[in-house]
Amino acid sequence: MNPSYIADKTYKNQDYTVTDLQKAEYDNCTFINCNFNACYLSSITFLDCQFIDCDLSNSKTSDTTYKDVIFKNCKLLGVLFNDCNQLLMSITFHKCQLNFASFYQVKLISTTFTNCQFDKTEFTEANLTKCIFDNCDFSHAVFFNTNLEQANFLTSYNYTIHPGNNKIKGAKFSKDQIHGLLDAYKIHIS
Repeated sequence: MNPSYIADKTYKNQDYTVTDLQKAEYDNCTFINCNFNACYLSSITFLDCQFIDCDLSNSKTSDTTYKDVIFKNCKLLGVLFNDCNQLLMSITFHKCQLNFASFYQVKLISTTFTNCQFDKTEFTEANLTKCIFDNCDFSHAVFFNTNLEQANFLTSYNYTIHPGNNKIKGAKFSKDQIHGLLDAYKIHIS
């Protein structure tokens, strides 16, 4: 058995700030209520894995691979997704805190984000084509040269997206949040 390949395991209540997670390729593994705060996850591969109720805040993700990974109810504060392996990246987020995270130049086409917080999150030059942002809070999130074509923001709020500095063709926004597209123009809407 290859010690650098781990499959079909469940890890519960582990504190990886005390003992490092083994550098390996994790396939179809589940991490429940684990603490990865400020941990080095660099060069680790996660395939078809789930993270549930985990804290991955400020984790180091240089060349980390997330392929078909689901994050549920996780804290991912300050995670630099732009440091991850971009080639195979495919992630789904549900009820996650992604405040201060960075998706700078990240390609996440057709990704689903449900009930997530993006306070001061960086999306500059990211490709978010066809992404679904369901009930997400974008307070102070940064969009610049971001591709948001055909993205769905219908139920999201607190975003400020300058139409002249981003690609928004075919994107969906609610009438109630239209001010988020017009704030840059200093227009008063009643």
